Amino acid sequence: MNPTLLKPLVGLLPTCVLLLASAIMFVREKRAWSVLQLIGAAGLVLAVLTHLCEALQLFSWMHWGLEHSVGHYLDLSSAVLGLTLFPIGHLVHALRKWHP
Repeated sequence: MNPTLLKPLVGLLPTCVLLLASAIMFVREKRAWSVLQLIGAAGLVLAVLTHLCEALQLFSWMHWGLEHSVGHYLDLSSAVLGLTLFPIGHLVHALRKWHP
């Protein structure tokens, strides 16, 4: 199997689990931190899906892998969004449980 395809397939499972857990948490408690976690998890799933599309060479008009392309900026912005909002939402949730 192609390692370029294997990496996003392996990463898809944990990010989808994060998205599902964040969605369940959002349905149970509609709080600001749960929205942050949900948006962050969706950003992480989107980042993995962009790598999957790149490996499968889908949407070639996005020029996956090129430095100043639409695909590059979609991947970068979704990864930054996910890696910023998900931990912030998780931290706020943990602090609110620790100090009620």
